[in-house]
Amino acid sequence: MNIIRKYAFARAGLLGNPSDGYNGKTISFSVCNYHAEVVLYEWDSVEILMTKEDRTQFSSVRELTEDVRFHGYYGGIRLVKATIKCFVNYCDAKKIKLHEKKFSIRYSSNIHRQVGLAGSSAIIVATLRCLMDFYHVEIPLRVQPSLVLSVEKDELGISAGLQDRVIQCYEGLVFMDFSEEKAEIIDGLKCYYYEKLDPKLLPPLYISFHENLGEPTEVFHNDIRNRFNQGERSLVKAMERFASYAQEGLKLLLKEDHSRLAEVINANFDLRRSIFQLPEWQLQMIETSRKVGVSAKFAGSGGAIVGTIQNEQMFKKLFEEMAAIGSITIRPSILPNN
Repeated sequence: MNIIRKYAFARAGLLGNPSDGYNGKTISFSVCNYHAEVVLYEWDSVEILMTKEDRTQFSSVRELTEDVRFHGYYGGIRLVKATIKCFVNYCDAKKIKLHEKKFSIRYSSNIHRQVGLAGSSAIIVATLRCLMDFYHVEIPLRVQPSLVLSVEKDELGISAGLQDRVIQCYEGLVFMDFSEEKAEIIDGLKCYYYEKLDPKLLPPLYISFHENLGEPTEVFHNDIRNRFNQGERSLVKAMERFASYAQEGLKLLLKEDHSRLAEVINANFDLRRSIFQLPEWQLQMIETSRKVGVSAKFAGSGGAIVGTIQNEQMFKKLFEEMAAIGSITIRPSILPNN
């Protein structure tokens, strides 16, 4: 039996987020410490296997309530089903003939949910990779992030930007420019400019997050989208400023100016704080980390934070201080097996 096994990694936004959904610019990197895995093999019917995140039986209403708090109302089944549908639609539009073989597919993930590390899109990316392999279909790399976004945005109505999908398809370290002048329609999907960078340009980094606290991505993005669509001037200006931080960050990485890079990372968060109302526990994470002397900003929308550190002694101190407020702190692996 030919078993197809594909992975997609968590990610952290280093600079520019959340401007990716608003024609901005971002820099993001893979977090290979955590991943989604999808396994597919030929079967006698098309079968999507349920996982613990798709459970329907509970020992009590309390257990059900806790499950919803940690996993939300939806597991990953809808993501897998929607990916299959969008893949078939893409192939039909391109007049790509698919063979009639059937398959069984299942997913698993150790990416912590609702902390802003892109767990949902990782399941979609890994599923798409399995389907491409099984049906021997090549989708241009530049198109894949836009197809993945269409699964969430168009098929499932989840408000999101392209950043997560780009870094999970490209992997490593990527600068992204979502300005309209960089846009190009390929295979019926709007694509932008993505530049892979050498991860060795990065200074030492950390990521920290609360395992038991988070917020669904769509809650954050829906609020931004509504305000942006209403033309709120401060928000429109802020998106332009976020994009400028990513552009400056690219220059700083190439110059290896890590001191100024840390300042820009802090500025990215400070701007975010000035225009969004943030939960107290998220502010506590930023303030605790900065007291140690590291830079800090949100890695995404759910509450994980990312920043630069100067040395291992500083990381050890950070690890202890963040643990005291209930946060897990790691050194991210940017590439697989490094």
